[in-house]
Amino acid sequence: MKTFFAIYFFAIVAVVIVLGFRGQKSDKPPLWVFPDMDNQPRYDPQAANDFFPNRMDDRPRPRRTALRGQGWERKEVFSEDYGTQRYTNTDFFQGQGPDGELTEGFPLPVTNELMQLGREKYQIFCTVCHGEAGNGRGVTSQYGIIATNMVTDVYRERPNGNLFQTITHGYNSMYGYGDKITPRERWAIILYVRALQQAAGTRADELPASAREALGL
Repeated sequence: MKTFFAIYFFAIVAVVIVLGFRGQKSDKPPLWVFPDMDNQPRYDPQAANDFFPNRMDDRPRPRRTALRGQGWERKEVFSEDYGTQRYTNTDFFQGQGPDGELTEGFPLPVTNELMQLGREKYQIFCTVCHGEAGNGRGVTSQYGIIATNMVTDVYRERPNGNLFQTITHGYNSMYGYGDKITPRERWAIILYVRALQQAAGTRADELPASAREALGL
């Protein structure tokens, strides 16, 4: 009988350990019996940590270092036959032509796939400040940090190259994202911002009938 109760007791303990206590909330990380690669420590954009003195996850490049290539193409960069179009296709990599004029159009095909990529990256890196609609009413506006309203006429009229360079190098209180967002992703974000601008300036009577019906208009 004692053996039965001992086995019964350890079975209950095992079930509780495996399934955990249900209905309880905690801000502590869960206990992973077999973590594998499900829970990997990492620093996220726009987040904070307790390791660095300024607590910023976004880290600047080390001083006195030179970047070869774009950083994310390591396999190609360190191969013997490495070559780059960075200095020939300046519209794509710098947002301006060889003559220094800011790029007006898009230096890559405009597709729905590119639009979806821009939406994804915009929500990751831009929404917190500029808001879902690009009007500057992001989370930071609740704390007195007012971001640029991207759907105004001022920014509608700016060349795409200007937006590209702003994302790359930053402007005023905005940090640059050149070391975190690839050139293709930057152009995708610009494409999505242009879509937000178009949506903000469209009247209800200009929408197709199917769109008006979906909105209940």
